[in-house]
Amino acid sequence: MSTATLAAGVEGSNPLLNVGIFALFVIITLVIVFRASRNTKTASDYYAAGRAFTGPQNGIAISGDYLSAASFLGIAGAIAINGYDGFLYSIGFLVAWLVALLLVAELLRNTGKFTMGDVLAFRMKQRPVRAAAATSTLAVSFFYLLAQMAGAGGLVALLLGVEGTGAQALVIAVVGVIMIAYVLIGGMKGTTWVQIIKAALLIVGTLAITLWVLGKYGFNFSSLLQAAVDKAGKAGESLLGPGKQYGATGTSKLDFFSLGIALVLGTAGLPHVLMRFYTVPTARDARRSVVWAIALIGLFYLLTLVLGYGAGALVGPDTIKKAPGGVNSAAPLLALELGGPVLLGLISAIAFATILAVVAGLTITASASFAHDVYANVVKRGKTSPDSEVKVARITAVVIGILAIGGGILANGQNVAFLVALAFAVAASANLPTILYSLFWKRFNTQGALWSIYGGLAITIILIVFSPAVSGKSTSMIKTADFAWFPLSNPGIVSIPAAFILGWLGTVLSKEHDEKKYAEMEVRSLTGAGAEKAVAH
Repeated sequence: MSTATLAAGVEGSNPLLNVGIFALFVIITLVIVFRASRNTKTASDYYAAGRAFTGPQNGIAISGDYLSAASFLGIAGAIAINGYDGFLYSIGFLVAWLVALLLVAELLRNTGKFTMGDVLAFRMKQRPVRAAAATSTLAVSFFYLLAQMAGAGGLVALLLGVEGTGAQALVIAVVGVIMIAYVLIGGMKGTTWVQIIKAALLIVGTLAITLWVLGKYGFNFSSLLQAAVDKAGKAGESLLGPGKQYGATGTSKLDFFSLGIALVLGTAGLPHVLMRFYTVPTARDARRSVVWAIALIGLFYLLTLVLGYGAGALVGPDTIKKAPGGVNSAAPLLALELGGPVLLGLISAIAFATILAVVAGLTITASASFAHDVYANVVKRGKTSPDSEVKVARITAVVIGILAIGGGILANGQNVAFLVALAFAVAASANLPTILYSLFWKRFNTQGALWSIYGGLAITIILIVFSPAVSGKSTSMIKTADFAWFPLSNPGIVSIPAAFILGWLGTVLSKEHDEKKYAEMEVRSLTGAGAEKAVAH
């Protein structure tokens, strides 16, 4: 979105009302974070909220962590513009949780302590594997964080009617400072409560709009679909079937398949999602967390179907595309159409809460990975106190926050969709193969882990840099250049199998093999025996 269009703001919006609602949300959540911080005394409290959350509470927090601004604003807009093809994003994001439930959640909770690196280094050489796990975690978190921060600048500036790049940079900085405050003050416990509140606001707000839209069409979904088709004019019928966005060419079909693989497999490798499994007391609670998360996320994505087609029917695809923010304006414009400036203000606050909760979760994950894996176990070789580790984590959170603010300001107004795609692709390529091999393959060893992580990371980033997502198209980040030789915007179809192959190849070419350690890990991951000892201080 350009600065010129952003400056116009949403016609009918009341910036003062929006600021008031934003401020109220921030004040309430900061009070909760302060209260939570009273019990944040140990490393376990800071990283894993003292493992004090129940399965349902953690499930709500996971849904809050997972449902980003892209889910709330992006998918609603994609459905409004592209219909069926836009809804396929919802399907991919939801199905991904079955991989997390069946293959990762319980085993990870039993085996690890605070981070993904704990699991990967369990039966391997600690220092190189932890360094690799931290590198991958920081890469995924930073790209995800960058996209959220840039989106925050554009979205909040749009809804507040903020003019000029300087003012938008200030908005990004404010979001970053609040995010840093949540993480520094409350740690994982405070961040979790912010995510729970945000998830409740998001689902209740979306449900209210859904019922309002359906009420306008006699609670008849077919009537809503017909209204969306009629509003779209000649191209209306294409909203109800596949092929409007993906399917024009063989390459676009392959690109969608590649994106789908990355979305479905990437979730189970996202570090900020994996870290949430450590905030519950047992593996059974971790499994219950995922079941609750699937139920809430599934409900939300069903509601986006009504939001998207409702925006198409009541606002119209042409109006949405011409509005400041383009497709991302579909949900705010629908709120404005239904309830005027008040409802728009509430939806704006929910979008703001969504961004804050997600970036806080990403920041604490990245800072924990650096402090626990790199500082405590690589630099200090495990000879450090929990207090000094937490101190380093807090300092790292500030540094990551500052970098995210700077990156968000630089990326503001650019096409940042490729950053989210990169985060999912890196998670699916570098993290998931290594996690699955570690948990299920007896022969897997240090060299296999390093080849899988670094190889998957390098291949993914190289293919993204030389893809149409970065250059060569009008929608690319760099519109004035063309150095794209890889035809697909998402490299998942190449990078994920390549990472699995590299993990296998690195393993078979190395003689390292520790059957006893694998047997211990297998028993612990499946039964939880010894897990409490592993997480004790």
